[in-house]
Amino acid sequence: MTRYDDLPYRTCVGVMLINAKGLVFIGKRASGIEHVDDAHVWQMPQGGVDPGEDTWTAAKRELYEETSARSIEKLAEVPEWLTYDIPRTVAGRTWKGRYRGQKQKWFAMRFTGSDDEINVVHPDSGHKPEFVSWRWEPMANLPRLIVPFKRPVYERVVEEFKKFAAA
Repeated sequence: MTRYDDLPYRTCVGVMLINAKGLVFIGKRASGIEHVDDAHVWQMPQGGVDPGEDTWTAAKRELYEETSARSIEKLAEVPEWLTYDIPRTVAGRTWKGRYRGQKQKWFAMRFTGSDDEINVVHPDSGHKPEFVSWRWEPMANLPRLIVPFKRPVYERVVEEFKKFAAA
């Protein structure tokens, strides 16, 4: 078995979906390593980049798979890759033990549709639901709602995209 420190990062994307009021979509995770307690089960859409797929295409696909949302406009992206490590205590049970964490390219998108377009329980894509519920949240609140091991990434994403937040 490969040592934890020698494991690679899984290549992923993350999406900050922002509505016209400057609030951000967050979903309550259905399951996974994110369940450390009931307060930290919220996150923004994110997921893996398929082989040969560019990150913008992956971000739109992941958003659609997890939320059914297609009415979007690209606002910005974090210029560099952001990384987080999953806790060593769960590393062997996550992603079949192949990764130590994720490296993510983050995008800010404006949601131009209506709330009834979003469906996390039965996504239009037929994708297995990753969220059991969702809501719009002030951007500044996001870091305290995410699991602690992802918090530095969320703090950086909020800093990068705060110009799109509600005043």
